[in-house]
Amino acid sequence: MPGKPKLHYANGRGKMESIRWLLAAAGVEFEEQFIETKEDLEKLRSDGLLLFQQVPMVEIDGMKMVQTRAILSYLAAKYNLYGKDLKERALIDMYVEGTTDLMGIIMYLPFQPPEAKEKNLALITDKATTRYFPVYEKVLKDHGQDYLVGNHFTWADVHLLEAILMAEECKSDILSKFPLLQAFKGRISNIPTIKKFLQPGSQRKPPPDEKYIAQVKQTFNV
Repeated sequence: MPGKPKLHYANGRGKMESIRWLLAAAGVEFEEQFIETKEDLEKLRSDGLLLFQQVPMVEIDGMKMVQTRAILSYLAAKYNLYGKDLKERALIDMYVEGTTDLMGIIMYLPFQPPEAKEKNLALITDKATTRYFPVYEKVLKDHGQDYLVGNHFTWADVHLLEAILMAEECKSDILSKFPLLQAFKGRISNIPTIKKFLQPGSQRKPPPDEKYIAQVKQTFNV
């Protein structure tokens, strides 16, 4: 019997967090090997385990996978969260790319200098409420189903919920003008595997604190 997927990354969110979310949504248990020092990272590199010298890296099915998008696509397909046909996959890809763009802006906020944070918070709120969330609100309205694609739970739903919760950490009432997204958040949060992942004590990581940010900057030279 194959072992659990093993995730190599820092002990924080970053680009690995969406991978944790997707595995958790699929009900798949996983192990984590945290990179805590420059030496930990250099060992992975010197052992030839990082194809492009970068993490995230996931050991799964005899592979040492790198590149976040490749890992996520593989997991979505493996665990039947990638739609039933090519058109559904195309929609999932489009929606995921949108939420990835939004989460990318949010992800780098804690690494900005203090004087830039207020401006960047305003930028996040503006983009979330004028560019991204209106799209998903309209998709849910036009589609008329509980989920973004087809009438089944997919990677796109997982990714959107992750983005919503990240955006709410920046502005708690950010969904106030999006009633369908509010209902979507409630539905997806109550899917048993997601509900479990949202409970205290899960492998979901908290927002970055100063200690984590300092460690990442030192380990990854950012």
